[in-house]
Amino acid sequence: MSGTSKGKLWIVSTPIGNLEDMTLRAIRILKEVPIILAEDTRRTSTLLKKIGIEGKKLISFNAQNQNRRLPQILSHINAGQNIALVSDAGTPVISDPGSKLISECHKFKIETDIVPGPSAVTSAVAISGFPGTHFVFLGFLPRGKNRRRLFRKIAEGLYGEALMVFFESPQRIKQSLKEWLEIVGDRECFIARELTKIHQELIRGPISEILKNLPEQLKGEITVVISGNSLKKDNSY
Repeated sequence: MSGTSKGKLWIVSTPIGNLEDMTLRAIRILKEVPIILAEDTRRTSTLLKKIGIEGKKLISFNAQNQNRRLPQILSHINAGQNIALVSDAGTPVISDPGSKLISECHKFKIETDIVPGPSAVTSAVAISGFPGTHFVFLGFLPRGKNRRRLFRKIAEGLYGEALMVFFESPQRIKQSLKEWLEIVGDRECFIARELTKIHQELIRGPISEILKNLPEQLKGEITVVISGNSLKKDNSY
C-alpha cells in the first residue's frame, strides 16, 4: 500500500464497441479522478462526453511518448493526485501501452488498482465455441524474421494444443490466414470482426473455407482465434 500522501493509479477498462458495456464502476472512477491518461485524447474525450463526464485533464499516453511522460505522471501521483489509465478500447496494457508505468508504480510502492471490463481477446475466445482452457495471445503478429520465428515455434508444437489468438488488419487478414494454413494445416478458425458494434460479423470454419468466402474488401477491427491440435483430431465436443 502507498503512503497517504501519494495518489493512486487506476487501470480502467472501456468498451470495445458498444457504449452500454461501460461499467458503473468505470464511470464512477473516471468521474472521481482529476487526470486521465489516454492513448488517443480525441477518442477518450468523445467517450467521456457520451457518458456525461466533462472538465477532465487528459494527458496523451501512447507507445511513442510513454517514456517521456513517465516522470510527469509519477510527479502527479507523488503529489497526491489519483490518475486513471485508459486505452482506445478494451482493457489497457493488453497489446497497448502502460506496462512500464504500472511497473514503475509497483517499484515506487504506488498503489494501483484495476476496473476490469471488456476485452476483445476473452470475448472472441468465449464466443468462438472452442475450449478456452488454454490460449496464447499473440497481439498483432510480428513481421519479418520475428514472424518466421513465431511460425516456426508454432509448427514445432511449442504451444501444444493451446488456442492461438491474435489481432489482424483487414488489409493483411487473407495473407495471414494463408500463412497459418501452410504452417498448422486446415485447423478450425474463428474470426470476430467489429465485436459488439453495429456491423459485428462472426465467422467460423476451416481456414481453407474461410479463405474462399472472405470478401476482398474488409473494414474494421479483427480478432482471430485458431483452434488447437486437439480440435482438429476430435470435433465431438
